[in-house]
Amino acid sequence: MSKAQACDPELGAAAAEKAAPAVVKVQVQVRAPGRKKVAEEEDPRLRWAFVRKVYAILALQFLFTSAISTVACLVYPIPRFFLAGTAASWSVYVAILIAPFLVMWPMLRYRQKHPVNLVLMGLFTICTSLSVAIAASTVVGRAVLQSAILTAVAVIGLTLFTFWAANMGHDFTFMFPFLFVSLLVLLVYLLIQMMVPLGTVGTTIYGALATVIFSAFIIYDTNMLVKHHTYNDYVVAAISLYLDVINLFMAQLFCAIQ
Repeated sequence: MSKAQACDPELGAAAAEKAAPAVVKVQVQVRAPGRKKVAEEEDPRLRWAFVRKVYAILALQFLFTSAISTVACLVYPIPRFFLAGTAASWSVYVAILIAPFLVMWPMLRYRQKHPVNLVLMGLFTICTSLSVAIAASTVVGRAVLQSAILTAVAVIGLTLFTFWAANMGHDFTFMFPFLFVSLLVLLVYLLIQMMVPLGTVGTTIYGALATVIFSAFIIYDTNMLVKHHTYNDYVVAAISLYLDVINLFMAQLFCAIQ
């Protein structure tokens, strides 16, 4: 800021308005490194209102996902249909798996356009919930319950730790490069496991690696929520944490069914 802008509040405000779009453009990218802090000189009440809003959205998402999964587990024709291995069951299964990826692009494209962003986020939650429901309905109920309990304990513990660390002044944005590479390695390992199955040991290794990686993602995304996301990024913040928890649950499910 120049001396003229420092002396004249109107010039300073005009300069801030010009710079604001560039800041927002950088900060809305999902898991993008090098974001500027937005929580250094702000009213803490606004930040905590934003945090409560994101967790309220997450609560609704998890309630819906739990309800859909419970119905899929209790209505026995559903798992029988997918376990039959017919052409129809495979077609529906593939369509359900692809649907979240098809909805994700427009959801992120219109993430700050209300109320379109909420509608697309709700549609994305429905598609993801169906995928989770299929996975949960085709395994033993005890494994699903065990995975849910372990996931809940991990999420609560990691969230409390990150809030405490953020309050102490720690920042976890440095983790992004390591998480990005770890996620790529995990995806390649999954492709290898699908094409050349490595048996029970390979699946257990995948579950353990995924548990560590998505636990770290929960720390990273919670840190972004508390310190870095702008107030218009509630969709990105909610979806990031939602996917972290869902993937952590699926990793626990992989380990539990062995």
